[in-house]
Amino acid sequence: MISVVTADIVGSRDLADRADAQRVIEEVLARVHTDLGVAESVLEPTVGDEFQGQFPDLSAALQSILLITLALPDGLALRFGVGVGPVYTIPARGTELPEGPGWWAARQAIDTLHAKQVRAMPAVRTWIAAAEDEDATVHEHVRLANAYVWARDELVNAMGERARRLVYGRCMGLTQRELASREQITQSAVSQLLTASGAAGLVEGFAQWRR
Repeated sequence: MISVVTADIVGSRDLADRADAQRVIEEVLARVHTDLGVAESVLEPTVGDEFQGQFPDLSAALQSILLITLALPDGLALRFGVGVGPVYTIPARGTELPEGPGWWAARQAIDTLHAKQVRAMPAVRTWIAAAEDEDATVHEHVRLANAYVWARDELVNAMGERARRLVYGRCMGLTQRELASREQITQSAVSQLLTASGAAGLVEGFAQWRR
């Protein structure tokens, strides 16, 4: 199932330095692309505060989104609309424009996410939608994946920046001792932070998506 992602910056109009925020986000996107290497095309800026990218499947998209969310510093956040379905390109003035049901589903997903964040789910950063013509099995997979990412987003949203860095490191296979050295804190402090943040579930969930 090809999965495409449309992302936008949360509260972009309220950022004190929009240009610096763009630079930081692009650095994070490049880092995750390098660390994970699963995107067919790295998330890239398009128009305004939006980014787009394509992934070979839903698992790859959700792995990348988790790492991006963990890597962003306090004060910066992205919303992710994930679309599952066929995609193609349209030639236009020497380039190719992404198009197709997968992209339409991603737009629907991010529009739905905007509405839900305003109402009852302010911590949710990810929404997944399947193209209408996908079969019932695909739509069921999407429903199950949404249940997972809603809980995941709540956990990540409650974390401080250091806890997110630690979880990122654990997802990348670093030991607690290695993380303690990076953060210049004790291994015991790393263990306590990871336990308090609910990291075990996030790391195991990430590992399951990678299998």
